[in-house]
Amino acid sequence: MNRGNAEDGRGGANLPALRGHNEALLLDLLRAAGPPGLGRAELAARTGLTPQAVSKITARLAAEGLVAEAGRDASTGGKPRTRLRLVPGARHAVGVHLDRDGLRAVRVDLAGGVVAQCSGPLDFGAGPETVVDAVVRAVVRVSGGDGEEAPPLLGVGVAAPGPLDWRSGVLGRVTGFPEWEGFPLREVLAGRLGAAVVVDKDTNAGVAAVGPGLSAGPGGADRPGPGGTGGPGGPGSGSSVYLHVGTGLGAGLRLDGAVYRGARSGAGEFGHQVLRLDGPPCRCGGRGCLEVLCLDAVARGDLAEAARVLGEGAANLVALLDVDRVLLGGRVVAAAPEVFVEGVRGVLAARALTPGPPPVVAPAPAGVAEGAAELALAPLFGHG
Repeated sequence: MNRGNAEDGRGGANLPALRGHNEALLLDLLRAAGPPGLGRAELAARTGLTPQAVSKITARLAAEGLVAEAGRDASTGGKPRTRLRLVPGARHAVGVHLDRDGLRAVRVDLAGGVVAQCSGPLDFGAGPETVVDAVVRAVVRVSGGDGEEAPPLLGVGVAAPGPLDWRSGVLGRVTGFPEWEGFPLREVLAGRLGAAVVVDKDTNAGVAAVGPGLSAGPGGADRPGPGGTGGPGGPGSGSSVYLHVGTGLGAGLRLDGAVYRGARSGAGEFGHQVLRLDGPPCRCGGRGCLEVLCLDAVARGDLAEAARVLGEGAANLVALLDVDRVLLGGRVVAAAPEVFVEGVRGVLAARALTPGPPPVVAPAPAGVAEGAAELALAPLFGHG
């Protein structure tokens, strides 16, 4: 066995870490397989683990209630092989979307299915104390605080306006809300809730909700990719951009199957690219930003113009990153998805530098709150 060495910068994983890695690997495969499940031999073939190792790991997972039998394969002459499946209701996670004027919370099972939700108005400008209280109430409500028996809580994901540092969960200079700068949202919520908390930008949660397992189908509708774990490039492959149009405008990026946040958590400030020099002032302090141009058109009721402006920004991203698909979400898009699909698709086609511009999908298959919950589930399945 190659243990690696400190001199070449490589090192081995200790046994507990390796065991956790292998458990996450099997759980991820079973999650992607859905109710039909997979046999132990197939799990071994896909992971490179020995059948004995798979049996030991799945026995531990079954003892924890995470895995159960899904039936048996038809006999081919020998003993029929038992298939295993993930038990969605064994654990849950909560996702919270903090918008500038509203809050939505969901509780999801291990398969990502929503089992409880609530929503209501929120004044993000009222300051951290008021917002934290609202988040705690929402988490308690969807987690069964009314006496409902609920499975163990894995964690809480919170999607908030950026910029913020997703590693520390500390908010930055949120446009229009200077009182939030430096507030340790993750630390405060973890203390109040007594649970693991992850904080990320709303747009990153939006693209996390989609996952790498979707590929564009006919007519731009998303469908699971082969095996449910990736598009044409295989498991974990695929690049998407999620454009969120609501009270603000931003982007979430999934590149090569993983959410891309940038070295300083600053990736995705899509709305503040300048489209018109010396254009109207933006609340970020710049002029002629995509956000102000798009939202001004929305305010005038000219959604076709808003879609065209959004398309110009999307075309810039597509030319820069060559993504596989463009997903549109947020309340503005949800109110008129066909208008935005047509407008963005038209600009992408007109400005395409390569054959076949990426498909445009609206609304995105899942919401920001669901994506925040997915971020809380991610460690169980070995995703960062």
